[in-house]
Amino acid sequence: MIYAKFGKRVLDLVMSLLALIILSPILLITAALIVIDDGLPILFSQDRVGKGRSTFKIYKFRSMKTGVGDIPSATAPTDTITPVGKLIRRMSIDELPNLLNIVKGDMSIVGPRPPLPSQAALLNTRSTHGGENLRPGLTGLAQIHGYDGMTEEERGLLDAEYERKVSLAFDCLIILKTFGYLLRKPPVY
Repeated sequence: MIYAKFGKRVLDLVMSLLALIILSPILLITAALIVIDDGLPILFSQDRVGKGRSTFKIYKFRSMKTGVGDIPSATAPTDTITPVGKLIRRMSIDELPNLLNIVKGDMSIVGPRPPLPSQAALLNTRSTHGGENLRPGLTGLAQIHGYDGMTEEERGLLDAEYERKVSLAFDCLIILKTFGYLLRKPPVY
């Protein structure tokens, strides 16, 4: 399929570069608020698993206090999250530096979320059913179906379903549903 091989990457580049330009005021304000709230660094990077199980560094705005270490944010004690971190997580602004990963070619706009290397069940499900041969995405099928409330196996099965259905129309549908998901009442951190 032409879209999956070539068109998707072109769309990723155009959309991510446009998003970086349009969102630059939000990116700069967020960076300034992080520095004011808890100092440097502004960005947090972490090893994640990408296409074909290769690893790459994912970029996010830092939402936890300096010195906390590399712990999964879902299991982080609430007192390790900064006040600005709570706000940017609630609004999913912490994920915007993923646009840099998309420009670099590590990620795509739509695809499976990039797991931690320690998420063995998710990686094994993708290996068995499909999904590991795609660039990970900023959003994806699992995200619009309530990603945080799913088991790793459920996420992996949705990733495999996405790999079977990759198309421009399906990507556009997922992007539209992502905006709907972001407009819902945010989770409490």
